[in-house]
Amino acid sequence: MAGKPRIAHLAGPNATIQNSPPLVTSNKARAKHGLPPLTDDDGGALRFDVLRAQRLAAPATVYVEQFSAHPLERDAAELYGPPDGYLDASGTFHKERRGADDTPVYEITLQPEDGVYPLPYMARQLDGRPWEEDCAHPMAPEARARQPFYPDGSRLFEEIDRLGIGEKGIGNLIGSRAEVDFYRVVPSSGYTKGLAAKLRTDAGDGDIEAEVRGRDFFPYRPYHLGPAPPRPALARIANAVQRVLASGRYAGAVWTQGSPRIEETVYWLNLLVDTTLPICGNAAQRPHGQVSNDGDKNIVDSVDYIVSRVWADEAGRDRAGVVLVQDQQVFAARDVQKADARPGGYVATGGHGGIIGAAGWDGPAVLTYIPATRHTYQSLVNLTRLPNEVAGRLASGPTRVAIKDAHGELLDSAIPKVTIVKDGNYNIDDYDDDPSREVDLLAQIDRNLAAHPLAGFVVEGLSPYGRLTSAVRTRVMRRAAYAGMPVVLTGRGNAEGFVPPPAAPFIGGRNLTATKARLLLMACLMKLGSLPAAADPDRPTATEIGAARQAIAAYQEVFDTH
Repeated sequence: MAGKPRIAHLAGPNATIQNSPPLVTSNKARAKHGLPPLTDDDGGALRFDVLRAQRLAAPATVYVEQFSAHPLERDAAELYGPPDGYLDASGTFHKERRGADDTPVYEITLQPEDGVYPLPYMARQLDGRPWEEDCAHPMAPEARARQPFYPDGSRLFEEIDRLGIGEKGIGNLIGSRAEVDFYRVVPSSGYTKGLAAKLRTDAGDGDIEAEVRGRDFFPYRPYHLGPAPPRPALARIANAVQRVLASGRYAGAVWTQGSPRIEETVYWLNLLVDTTLPICGNAAQRPHGQVSNDGDKNIVDSVDYIVSRVWADEAGRDRAGVVLVQDQQVFAARDVQKADARPGGYVATGGHGGIIGAAGWDGPAVLTYIPATRHTYQSLVNLTRLPNEVAGRLASGPTRVAIKDAHGELLDSAIPKVTIVKDGNYNIDDYDDDPSREVDLLAQIDRNLAAHPLAGFVVEGLSPYGRLTSAVRTRVMRRAAYAGMPVVLTGRGNAEGFVPPPAAPFIGGRNLTATKARLLLMACLMKLGSLPAAADPDRPTATEIGAARQAIAAYQEVFDTH
């Protein structure tokens, strides 16, 4: 690949890493318009205005005091060349010093094409009031709310390049290493007025229709207006990432999403996307621009990881699968989980590895371990290997479920319904073991048979073997399995042990968390279809048990290797 490698940035939902603190009207603007100032705890005006990245509309000449960049510059004054000139007491610039009180300065002409500059935020509301938060007033309706999330990654990457400073005092931390194209897959903000969106798609750039919150974009702020993507969005995500990486234009991709959600999406990509290229997930615990924001560094580290090619095997294929690059650590997508809302708050799950390398330290990225489980182009459940249709099951009987369209893309309607059941001790109401009292589980089974021809359950049971705590709930889950719904057992929480293949009709979830097992079961259902159902799920015959056992073995093979 000649020149700098080209990377795709894929904007995901609810992404703190693409979020910014509220744009609050500065005290400079408040003073200009006679508005009450922002004050400190003692009631006095704040000493400093927050500076927000903005664009100049025209060139501006500024004079910067010499030796003002660091408290000890003047201590080494003999090492410095002369200033550009001097400002006299009236503020007039002269090339030569004219008085003892003249201030030595550097003369700088700032140009609009230089990029964004940190400046006080001068905007007010339409009625003249200052902006105090995202909304015109607390709990305002959507029409009176601004969007704090960036619509794609272009502005975020620009600000990192323009304002981010590397350890050697140099910027352009992304642009000096790679070219980047930006895609809005399931973005965190949208163009509600149908403005021209800078979409780089097969159709090219152009105007789009007005985008709708909760359908086209998914923010979590303002909090009272925050939707989350529905289950069919998993098809949209897999198809978009597959198309981008199959284009032949890229050396890899960076996926950004909300910090408590990204662990599921990177595993989904790890299972579904058929690619030999690296995909790095990035998140942030703090919004872009907030003090100690961690997201910018994570993105820079992902670019370093991709460019380093440490991920490539002898044939140039990605040997690590999808990873989460977070806080200078490289996590395998299968084995990462958010544990706390702070930088460094991600942990490896399953008790056996998970952190496979490092990026962003001195020197190039490194890998110290390679996952043994199948991923991306090796995955048995990737998009290429999924069939066009599979067998499903409803109360009315067997049915066929379309999985992919004529172009080989995953259908929204194909995404199965998989329910996580959290089991715990002392669940049974009393000493009577009547299964009819498990109304929530029975209702979900009935709902699946009525509306979801591909459905299943993940039971988070005892650690580490995933066993249910009562014979009653075990009987109900057996009913689900013999009604055609595969049931996977996992250990409680972040279990360090393995759930081995259990007795039929259950599937062992190995050391996967319940959330990761749910995604793998969804992929399996689209690959293998529902289980063969018994005529009476409470009393399966020996023949029906044998048929279920044979089908479950195919599921177990995938769970053992992914």
